Amino acid sequence: MDADVFQFTIRVLCALAAGFLIGIEREFKNKHAGLKTNTLVSLGAAVFVLISLRFYGDDYTDITRVVSQVAIGVGFLGAGTIMKRGENVHGLTTAATIWCSAGAGSLAAFGMYWELLILTVLVVLINFVFGKIDDKISKNASEEN
Repeated sequence: MDADVFQFTIRVLCALAAGFLIGIEREFKNKHAGLKTNTLVSLGAAVFVLISLRFYGDDYTDITRVVSQVAIGVGFLGAGTIMKRGENVHGLTTAATIWCSAGAGSLAAFGMYWELLILTVLVVLINFVFGKIDDKISKNASEEN
């Protein structure tokens, strides 16, 4: 196997794993953008960055443009998950999570494995732990009304 293909495979698999871990938490909570969406966003972001790395090599001056365009593009995808019903807004956390999945894919593409691990753990913890706290606060607020 060619060294470039091997490196591509490792980085794509890391993006896939990160997207899977982020997405599985959303799937367990029955969110619309769950396992498949977060995994594909992470994978897609990695592929776009890897394609650009192939053409630019280690000259990161132009590659940052690709990362910024990935973030913008995924922002539009995330915007589609945000819904307003009356005074309630839903989907903000899902949108932010999709955005983080794109960041995870970008980190994987650059071979920034420790940073990828840290981001993945933080996203899962924030969604899980803060979700529990948010549920508790919402429950207490509804009991007071």
